[in-house]
Amino acid sequence: MSLADWAKNGWLRPHTPSKGEVKNLFEIVERDLKDAVAKEISDDWKFGIAYNAALKLCTILLHTSGYRPEKNLAHYRTLQALPLILGDKHKANADYLDACRKKRNETEYDFAGTVSKEEAQELINFCSELKDEVSAWLKKNHKDLK
Repeated sequence: MSLADWAKNGWLRPHTPSKGEVKNLFEIVERDLKDAVAKEISDDWKFGIAYNAALKLCTILLHTSGYRPEKNLAHYRTLQALPLILGDKHKANADYLDACRKKRNETEYDFAGTVSKEEAQELINFCSELKDEVSAWLKKNHKDLK
């Protein structure tokens, strides 16, 4: 299935990104990655902040591909678009981020203390690597927006 198929299904709608929008989203990613390593916050919050950075990186990919998700399942669709944009090798990464989405929801709304230090650090490291890949993809595919 492609992004165009998702749009036909009503899961996505057209979006025209701007250079300013992409810049602002990258600034959020930078802020979140910096804040996620702060010593004075819980591992739950570090994880949640890193999740937000990952979501913004996937948002950059989706928006610069000409789409934005409909409100229903917006986070899920944004994360699952990752392999459709960067290739099938990212299917496992999309699944990992979906598991992080579920864990983040649990720790945000239901239970405190569900995230380990290792889980938070793993997501922070993942986001740092994804940021580099998204930047390289933009430079190659959308120089006008980087």
